Amino acid sequence: MNSSRRQFLARTAAGAAVVAGGAFASTPASAFVKPLAAIGTTRITALTGVTVIDVANGRRHRHQTVLISGDRIIGVGRHLPVPRGAVELHLPGKFVIPGLADMHLHSLGDERVTPQLCLANGVTMVREMAAPDPVVYDWRDRIEAGTLLGPRMIVASQIIDGDPTLWDPNLLHVLVVQDEASARAAVRQVKKEGADFVKVYSRLGPAAYRALLDEARRQQLTVHGHGPDQVSVKEVSNAGQRSIEHIHALAVAVSSRESEVRRMMQAISVRTGDYNSWFRQMHPIEWLAANTFSRSRAADVFGTLRRNRTRVTPTLTMHNVLDLPDHTAPDPATLKYLSADSLGTFEYVIEQLYKANRSPEEISRQRQMWEYRQRFVRELFAHGVPVLAGTDTGTPYMVPGFALHDELELLVKAGATTQQALYSATAEPARFLGMSADLGSVESRKIADLVVLDGDPLRDITNTRRIHTVVTRGRIISPAVRDRMLADVEAAVKSTSTAAGLAAGGCCGTGRPGH
Repeated sequence: MNSSRRQFLARTAAGAAVVAGGAFASTPASAFVKPLAAIGTTRITALTGVTVIDVANGRRHRHQTVLISGDRIIGVGRHLPVPRGAVELHLPGKFVIPGLADMHLHSLGDERVTPQLCLANGVTMVREMAAPDPVVYDWRDRIEAGTLLGPRMIVASQIIDGDPTLWDPNLLHVLVVQDEASARAAVRQVKKEGADFVKVYSRLGPAAYRALLDEARRQQLTVHGHGPDQVSVKEVSNAGQRSIEHIHALAVAVSSRESEVRRMMQAISVRTGDYNSWFRQMHPIEWLAANTFSRSRAADVFGTLRRNRTRVTPTLTMHNVLDLPDHTAPDPATLKYLSADSLGTFEYVIEQLYKANRSPEEISRQRQMWEYRQRFVRELFAHGVPVLAGTDTGTPYMVPGFALHDELELLVKAGATTQQALYSATAEPARFLGMSADLGSVESRKIADLVVLDGDPLRDITNTRRIHTVVTRGRIISPAVRDRMLADVEAAVKSTSTAAGLAAGGCCGTGRPGH
């Protein structure tokens, strides 16, 4: 297997795979000035006859007019007059929600793909959960400056992990820390590199973890990421980590046999880059925890998370793939947004990494674990734990933007109300990031990040897919422009696939791994 394929696999194994294939590419900023100007920012735009959804309480405000000037909403109401000279978009029967946020995204591929797919799907903000290449900071800055069309980006540091790390540092940007001094140095380094927050990982030791949090406070950075194996969830929350990603660490924290579970966690042993081994060792621990779920422990742990406002990003889309690889396949409707190279690699990952060498008992347990994770998420909502909608896009067959709608549907299937699911992708991300004064609701003076839908998402969460118009910072992405954006992404993916095929050579020209 060649080095580029190994790099791809290393990223894919934990949900950070290249979606469009190929390496990061950067095009001149001037190449995107013209498309932004073409979308336009008229002095005042009026969306009339719409139903505005209040995601905080689930109310519908019918027959509304939303006035937009520049990048701000300047008025919302039933009897608002449309100013002379305004561009009126009469949209009876349409529903307006705040722009959506994917709070666990891995953007790989070039700038023609992920940013465009996000906006076309109404995703106007993303939290990039690891900086795989410095160019992502460039994307963030150019989007902020208005020279690249894309969602608002909040970008993590490189992954900071303990020694040995689950990742091969030669294949992925990982900062490995052994002690308090190296943990503090890592925080100072990522701040200089431009990170918006520090991303922590599973194998950090307790002393290094505590030093990292202290240094992050000194550097005025927040800390998000995995719950370290050797640190309890309550300590993570009480220490000030702002979010916990995935359900792995959380599930083991609510067992009636927590002491035994924690001893098993302490006994996990991995070599550098041995991510798959970590997953295999976690399975029996999670199984024990799932079958010893304690309501009193859950009330205690979830109460701590709620009081500290520690957010949880369940990433059910990711867990669905890992727990049910036998039922994982590309969606025919979005297949055109995946390159031939990425499809071949996804197939390899599913068959050789996730499905291989499992006993019938393991397969049965994985299916039951998926059922447990859904019940677990229902408990999070029932206990008032603040939840963020995030996908871990990059996991096999996920497509940026589209995957967030999958996540919202899985949250509702798990037991969230449609209002709770919408809140987790709109108002809660804004609160979490300290942006609630500007984002997260359809109100006067807020930034005009909006999605106009053809159906009522409170009635059926799948209606978030029925996108008519997207508004990003006051720019109107009409149905025609949205269609053109998606067509441009499809063309970019085809060109990437062709280039990859020519580079790979061989009988098929797809870059697939050998059988």
